[in-house]
Amino acid sequence: MISRKIIHSVTMMVIAGLLLVSGSFSISYWHVRPAQAAPLADDTSQYTERFLTLYKKLKDPANGYFSPQGIPYHSVETLIVEAPDYGHETTSEAFSFWIWLEAVYGRVTGDWQPFNNAWATMEKYIIPSTQDQPTNGGYNASSPAQYGPESPEISDYPVQLDSQVSVGQDPIGNELKQTYGNADVYGMAWLLDVDNWYGYGRCGDGKTTPSYVNSYQRGASESVWETVVHPSCETFTWGGNDGHGFLSLFNKPASGGSYAQQWRYTDAPDADARAIQAAYWAYTWANSQGKGSAVASTIAKAAKMGDFLRYATYDKYFKTLGCQSVSCPAGSGKNSSTYLLGWYYAWGGSLPSAGNWAWRIGSSTAHQGYQNPLAAWALSNVQALKPLSPTAATDWSTSLKRQLEFYRWLQSSEGAIAGGASNSWDGHYATPPAGTPTFYGMAYDWQPVYHDPPSNNWFGFQAWSLERVAEYYYVTGDAQAKAILDKWVAWVKSVTKLNADGSYAIPSTLKWTGQPDTWNAANPGQNANLHVSVVDTTSDVGVTAALARTLLFYAAKANDTDSRTLAQQLLDRMWTSYADPKGVSNPEVRADYNRFDDPVYIPSGWTGKNAQGATLDSSLTFISQRPNYKQDPDWPKVQAYLDGGAAPTFTYHRFWAQADIAMAMADVALLFGDNTTPTPTPTNTPTITPTTTPTSTVTPSPTTTVTPTPTTPPSAVCKVNYSVSNQWPGGFTASITITNTGKTAINGWTLKFSFPGDQKVQQGWNAKFSQSGKEVTVTNESYNGSIAPGASVNPGFNGSWSGTNTPPTSFTLNGSPCSTS
Repeated sequence: MISRKIIHSVTMMVIAGLLLVSGSFSISYWHVRPAQAAPLADDTSQYTERFLTLYKKLKDPANGYFSPQGIPYHSVETLIVEAPDYGHETTSEAFSFWIWLEAVYGRVTGDWQPFNNAWATMEKYIIPSTQDQPTNGGYNASSPAQYGPESPEISDYPVQLDSQVSVGQDPIGNELKQTYGNADVYGMAWLLDVDNWYGYGRCGDGKTTPSYVNSYQRGASESVWETVVHPSCETFTWGGNDGHGFLSLFNKPASGGSYAQQWRYTDAPDADARAIQAAYWAYTWANSQGKGSAVASTIAKAAKMGDFLRYATYDKYFKTLGCQSVSCPAGSGKNSSTYLLGWYYAWGGSLPSAGNWAWRIGSSTAHQGYQNPLAAWALSNVQALKPLSPTAATDWSTSLKRQLEFYRWLQSSEGAIAGGASNSWDGHYATPPAGTPTFYGMAYDWQPVYHDPPSNNWFGFQAWSLERVAEYYYVTGDAQAKAILDKWVAWVKSVTKLNADGSYAIPSTLKWTGQPDTWNAANPGQNANLHVSVVDTTSDVGVTAALARTLLFYAAKANDTDSRTLAQQLLDRMWTSYADPKGVSNPEVRADYNRFDDPVYIPSGWTGKNAQGATLDSSLTFISQRPNYKQDPDWPKVQAYLDGGAAPTFTYHRFWAQADIAMAMADVALLFGDNTTPTPTPTNTPTITPTTTPTSTVTPSPTTTVTPTPTTPPSAVCKVNYSVSNQWPGGFTASITITNTGKTAINGWTLKFSFPGDQKVQQGWNAKFSQSGKEVTVTNESYNGSIAPGASVNPGFNGSWSGTNTPPTSFTLNGSPCSTS
C-alpha cells in the first residue's frame, strides 16, 4: 500500500544543467523572430507525407521500436535513465502515445485495424489480467486500505503502517463491481520490463516476458537514481535475506500484522487519460469516414478505462479535503474527491496462498501536468465514451469544471502554469506552512510529488498539459479555456527563439517564485505574486512537437496566424535539422550520467539480492544494483565519463517523442489542409450510424395515417434527463442532461419545460435560465452552444419548492419535443 511517483520521460535531463546542444540563452534575448521569410505553404500535403514517413520508420522492425510481442519500448536505445531506468522497459505513457498515433493513422488512411490492435496489445500486456490481480474479490470498499505515511526523506524508510488512522470509504468500488460484474481494475500499470532485463519474470517465475516491475516507493526526494526496482508480484523469491522480499525496505507492518506475499500495481493517470483522449479522436474520425463500427468495441473499452480512472481523483486514503492531520475526518460519499487527476492510483492484494484481501488508494496530490480536460469532457459528453457506471459521467462533468479552475488558479502572472496542490502535506497529512494558499482546501505546492529535480521545472509539462487544453478549446470553444490559452500562448511566444541560421530554442528549465492567491471561484485573483522565469533552453524534439501541437490547435480555433506560423516554423526547422534514418532526434550531452555511481539508501543491516544477482546492502549504488548495464554496448561511454573523461553524448529515439513529432506533422494537414478528403470539425462528433433502420422510440404524428414503409418515420432528435440530485425543505438541486440523438449538430439551443408544482429556479449554471410562471426557458452559454451528434450538455440549477417537487415530464428543444427515456 505504498505510493510511488513517476518522473516523466526526459524530465531527468534537467539535472546537472540540462546538457543542451543549443546552449543557454539569457531571457533578455529571447523573442520570436518574425517568420515572414518562410511563408506558410498553402499545400499541407508535405506534412502528411512527413507523418507517413515517420510512421513507417516507427513500424520498421529493423529500427527496433517494438519488441517481438509488438510492445513499444521506451526508446530504441537500451542505455537511458530518466523515468524508466532502462530503454527496453516501457511505460503506460508509451502505450498511450502509440494508441494516439494509430488514431491519427486511421484518420489519414482510413485503416482502423492498427488502432484496435494497439489497444488490444495494451490490454494484453500492461493492463493486469484476472490472473495478475487474483484476490480483488476480497476488496472491502468500506475499508479500502491501511494507512502508511510518506516521508520527504528516504532515510525514514521503511515507514510504519498504522491501522489506527481512520481511512474513508471508497464510494465507487461497489458501483464498479456491480457495473462490470467482477472486481478487476481496468487500468494500466505504469511500468513494464519488456525484455525481462531485471529477471523477475511473471510472479516469481524469473523468465516470462514482459514482467511487471515498480520502482519509486520512498517519498519526494527519491529520484530515479535512488530507486530500488522490484517485482510487482512479491513472492519473497528475491529481496531481503529476512524472507520478506522487498517489502521490508518500504514499510513495517502495523501492530499485530505481518508481511505477506502480494501483488500490487500503480497507474499513471495522465497516460490512461491520454489513451481516452486518443479514443475520442478515433471515434470522431472513424465516424466521419462512415467507419464507426470498426472502432466501436475499442471505444467502449476506453469508456471503461475512464470509469476506473476516477480513482485518481480521490484522496489517497479517502479523507476529506482540507486535511491537515492524520486525525482529520474520513471521507464518505464523494467528499474525498478532488475531482482532479492525481499523480497515481494504486491497487493490490494478497497472493491466493497468503489470504484473500485487497486494497485500493487514490492520490492526495494533483500536478497541473497531469490534467486532461478533453478526456473529462469526452467522458461526460460523448455518449459512446460515457462510462457505464451510474455516477461516472456526472463525476467527469464536475472534474472538467474543476480542472479548468485548477489551471486558472495556477496561472502565473506571466502565463505559465505553476505546480499543483496537495491534500496531504509531506505525504502524511501534515500542516502546511502558514500562509500557504489553498484550492478547495488543498495546499499549493510548487513542486508536487517529487523534488529531485523539482517536478514542475520541466517545460515539457507545460507543453503536454496545455496541448490538451488547446484540443479541448478547439472542440468546444470554451471561453475559460481560451482565456487560459491566450495568456499562456502570449508567454510562450515571448520565450521561444527562431534563429537566423535556421535553429530554434524553446524553454527547458523553469524557475518559480511566489505563490498564487487562495482560490475564490466567484472572484479569482490575478496571481500578481506568482512568477516564472526561464533558466535555460533546448531544442528537444519531443517537447518541440508538443509545443507545436498546442499552438496549432489554438491557432485553428482562435484564428491566430502568428501561432500557426511559429508552430510550423518549429516543425520545419526540426525536420530539416534532426531527421535521421530512424526518426527525428538531436544529440544530448548526459552530464547527469555521473550519477550512475550515486549511492542508493539501504538501511544498515538490511541485506539481500535482486534477480540480476546484485548484492543489496548499505554500500549499494545505482550501477551496482544493475550489473547488466555493464554488458550494454554503450556502457564504455559511461565508464569513460565515470573515470574522469568528458560527459557522453547520446542520440535517443524515445517512442513518445517520435509519435508526437509524427502527429504534429499530421495536425498541420488536419487543421489547415485543403481538405481534399473532408474531415468534419470535432464539434460535430457523429454517432455510429446503425446498419439497419431503427424502429424503436417512433411516435407517429396523430394526424398521420401510419402505414408500413421501407423507412422509419423520424424520432425525436433530442433526449432530456432531468434529475433532482439533492433536496431539502424548501430547496433542491436539479441536473439536466440534454443529448443530441440526431445525426447533425445542434448549433444554438433553447430548452423549454413547465414545472408541475410551485417550483422556482433560483440560480443556474452551464446555461441561462429564465422563468415566467411555471414555464422555464434554458438557453445555451457561449461555450456550449453546439451539441454534436451523440454529445450532451449538462445545465443545472438550484431551486425552491413548496407543496410537492414533482419533476417536469415534457421538454422541447428549439421547439421540437425531446424524448425522456
